[in-house]
Amino acid sequence: MASVALHSLASLETLPPDDPASLVIGRDTAVKRVAHHAERAAQVGCTVLLTGETGTGKEVWARLLHRVGARREQPFIPVNCAALTPTLAESQLFGHERGAFTGAAGASLGVFRAGDKGIVFLDEVGDMPLELQPKLLRVLQEGEVTPVGSSHPVKVDVQIIAATNRRLEQEVAEGRFREDLYYRLNLVELRMPPLRDRTADIPLFIEYFSQKYAKRYGQPVWRPDEDALRAFCEYQWPGNIRQLSFVLEQSYVLQCEPSLPGKGAARAESRDLPYTDLGRLRQVAVEQALRTAGGHKGRAAKLLGIHPNTMTRLLSQIGADSAASDEVA
Repeated sequence: MASVALHSLASLETLPPDDPASLVIGRDTAVKRVAHHAERAAQVGCTVLLTGETGTGKEVWARLLHRVGARREQPFIPVNCAALTPTLAESQLFGHERGAFTGAAGASLGVFRAGDKGIVFLDEVGDMPLELQPKLLRVLQEGEVTPVGSSHPVKVDVQIIAATNRRLEQEVAEGRFREDLYYRLNLVELRMPPLRDRTADIPLFIEYFSQKYAKRYGQPVWRPDEDALRAFCEYQWPGNIRQLSFVLEQSYVLQCEPSLPGKGAARAESRDLPYTDLGRLRQVAVEQALRTAGGHKGRAAKLLGIHPNTMTRLLSQIGADSAASDEVA
């Protein structure tokens, strides 16, 4: 993928509507300040910590840093630290030797050796088990890993970009995150502003997502009238950009006007619905929310503007409960 200078992305108006950089650059001053620091971090290839609420686009920023940095031709490996299997996490990250444990029929490189010369993106790093944190610290300090079942460290050259929606200072104070690891990860912090503080960018996001989903679902681009646009700009968006994306995609899936959670339709006029079965409509909405929320019931409930208990009941009714997680983070 071609390199793109971050400073040249000062406005979404200069970008093609399908450019992923459209999701991170806007008119808001705070975002431009983030872009300035991100450009420098990409140039030097240092460790970066992306912080901010869920749905503010941290992984999009991480991928953009990879795209514009010196390692853009090398691997970008995302790791969801919250989903690491407790019994196999060390092997997943650092690799293992053949026979290191029951079932280890062959050797495994692990994430860091597989990502050598590239970037490892540690999403939800605040959820990394405490016992693994010293090993991650060693990667940062010494540039080496020791595979499970081996006594010989192996050198690796990776840039680490980490992200979290937790307040790591508080996690450190409460003993759930190592202080020395926090300072190593926090060499450059890029704090993602919530969407409610970026109201000037909401019309740009509406345009971006509307064009994206209109193309995907073969429908006309939604152009909000003045009242609808005002309602979207005044809404607080607890799920941030991810929630806005969901609201707009849901409207294309259901072929109806976008509506805000708990607010009713943004416009009275509706498109013709392809389904007449209200139960089917409900199922589509719930399943789409779950996909957007990564299977987390609490997040999906927030996107739909309903109580988590209501989400649990809906999942039970449509038989999708087994595919969902109770995590609410």
